Amino acid sequence: MASTIAKRTGELVSPILSSLDLELVDIQFVKEGKNRFLRVFIDSPAGVDLDTCEKVSEKLSEILDREDPIKEAYFLEVSSAGAERPLKNQQDYLRFVGKDVHLTTYEPVDGSKVFEGRLEKVSDTEVILAVRQKTREIPVTLPFSKIASGRLAIIF
Repeated sequence: MASTIAKRTGELVSPILSSLDLELVDIQFVKEGKNRFLRVFIDSPAGVDLDTCEKVSEKLSEILDREDPIKEAYFLEVSSAGAERPLKNQQDYLRFVGKDVHLTTYEPVDGSKVFEGRLEKVSDTEVILAVRQKTREIPVTLPFSKIASGRLAIIF
């Protein structure tokens, strides 16, 4: 059910985001305690401020009220994907080449399941990271098929 609601919400919010030159990063329909939340995460190269989130929320709320794809009570939240935004698809990885990322894998690669480093290269089948080890950077190749999750990272 959650994936159907997320898909339908994506269809409804896409024209709004296009008109504002915004990108849809993710949609989540989750239950927390007794409440349900429909969360829409957006981004743009210039960033997203509170006014932009409010504008999208108002327009989307009107459409959701009219279309009524969710029969139960829920809270709508529209927010920026944030500084550590998730990387959901190959286009995200390509867009952020040169940036620091945090990746986890389904199974160990070279004895580890967690990798942080600079995203160096992206191909159809894999990514290459420059992972810092003490004073050196070591290249690490991770197949897309083994990546469980990825996000931008703030590495100090």
